[in-house]
Amino acid sequence: MREKEMKIRNIAIIAHVDHGKTTLVNKLIEYINKDKHYHLEERALDSDTLEREKGITILAKNTTLFYKDYKINILDTPGHADFGGEVERIMHMVDGVLLLVDAHEGVMPQTRFVLSEALKRNIKPIVVINKIDRENIDINKTLNEVYDLFIDLGASLEDLDFKVIYGSAILSKMSINPKIEDTGMELIFETIINEIAPPKTNDEDFFLFQPSLIDYNNYVGRMGIGLIKSGKVKVGDTLSVVRLNDKTEHFKVLKIIETVGIKKLELKEASAGDIIALAGLLDIGVGETITSLNHEMKLPPIKISEPTVSMTFGINTSPFRGREGSLVTGVNLKERLYKETLKDVSLKVSKLPSNDNYLVSGRGELHLSILIENMRREGYEFEVSKPKVILKEINNETYEPYEKAFLDVPNESLGSIIEILNSRNGVLEKMEQGNNFTKLSYLIPSKSLIGFHTSFLNLTKGYGIINHSFYQYQKLVGNHNIKRQTGALISGNKGTATEYAIKRLEPRGIIFIDPKTEVYEGMIIGEHSKSNDLTVNPTLMKQLTNMRQAFKDQTTILKKAKINTLEESLSFINDDELVEITPNSIRLRKKYLKENERKNKDKL
Repeated sequence: MREKEMKIRNIAIIAHVDHGKTTLVNKLIEYINKDKHYHLEERALDSDTLEREKGITILAKNTTLFYKDYKINILDTPGHADFGGEVERIMHMVDGVLLLVDAHEGVMPQTRFVLSEALKRNIKPIVVINKIDRENIDINKTLNEVYDLFIDLGASLEDLDFKVIYGSAILSKMSINPKIEDTGMELIFETIINEIAPPKTNDEDFFLFQPSLIDYNNYVGRMGIGLIKSGKVKVGDTLSVVRLNDKTEHFKVLKIIETVGIKKLELKEASAGDIIALAGLLDIGVGETITSLNHEMKLPPIKISEPTVSMTFGINTSPFRGREGSLVTGVNLKERLYKETLKDVSLKVSKLPSNDNYLVSGRGELHLSILIENMRREGYEFEVSKPKVILKEINNETYEPYEKAFLDVPNESLGSIIEILNSRNGVLEKMEQGNNFTKLSYLIPSKSLIGFHTSFLNLTKGYGIINHSFYQYQKLVGNHNIKRQTGALISGNKGTATEYAIKRLEPRGIIFIDPKTEVYEGMIIGEHSKSNDLTVNPTLMKQLTNMRQAFKDQTTILKKAKINTLEESLSFINDDELVEITPNSIRLRKKYLKENERKNKDKL
């Protein structure tokens, strides 16, 4: 092995959502640039607007840092289960992982998932107990949970001999002892160098590269991100690609890009052990093998997790179509959906027989809602159906996805939460009761969690915490989808909603619109308190007469309308309903807008 290779370390930072991965990367970048008085904005690698708003990493990011005479390639991974496919593929590029665990929250569902992926590939772990500056923490309890997790996952004795670092990423303080305050970020770098082996590569051999992630650039198209397993590559080289179907093609390298800190730098040449983005093959795919000419070989394919949830996307067909968006045609929708698949390989899009409708499948509700939110901000108008789980046929039997759900529930809400989860076919596996909160562990069908998050927050008054991740497919239990138990208040008229009409409708249920809101026939303007749908007139005006009244009109006081977020809207709708998405509005509607059409469909 060459001396240059000995100076490279490739490591991923993995953890449950909000345990401090991206903050730690920020502080490592700042430490490397400390002599330049360098300060990054918070969570600099999360460059996407929605990543910043939601406080989560959606797509994996890679960066290179130079510490002393070492080149350390770091991959920041998503912490939410819906984006777990990114973590699976990243494991093909690294020799070690920094496993962050929140000192207060302890081991969480995604912690289990990401660690299991590392142990499967015999990747060396380093454990960082983060946020030790928080109050009411039990570091020994958290560390014991980590050891229990390693044992549960079948870790070897060698794996159990992991190094532990204690610290607070946000304060840039790290230590090998939880009682000693500060050794700083240098401790992270030194531990990586001493504990993680250099990549097993050889730059004297032929070029060998396998993309694990995909990026997209409007100028050069798709780019494959991966580890150079052997050899060297230069801009302008002609290479071979062995497709997943074993076909071989040739292409010319247009660009080689490496991310250093937060800057993307174009390289003229890269060598074995480097993690780069390679451009030149417009339809490059995850798991394909790229080699030097006349050295064609095929590496084992990289697993891409299958979607578990799907929705129908279609052009906006409401009477308000085209009022707010600039991208409203079927061609616009098709191009945007297929463009998303160029960089998100966990997303699947297929054309449906009906005009301008597409089946979009992803890893969960959040995965799809992120796409929807991005599209509406870009000026698209479209409509989406209720999320549904994807079923499988195995040996002539129907199977559905199941998830492990972990909940922190205030003790006063415990009874109602257990009752609703049991009614949704959940199986309680573990209960750990505390003074104020109880931890619950459930095995539950994925369909039972669609729309549950809103109910959970309401029942726990916003104090509950729920996390879940895909477990496995099991035999279908009950009906395919769980329906809302209440009906809808449906506008039977087109016009402007009035205070007078809304006041009369308030006893019927929960109202979703304010006065002066424009409505159309078939638009859902509220939730009926009973199980049936009710067609109403929200545009009704008070009748004026010439009769004098013995008292003055009193000011109308309305209850505050419940304005649904995108996630709440997707959770609310039934199979015969849609969510209308525009840049400025999220509306609920019936698939069939006219009441007689709905009645005829009900008879069929």
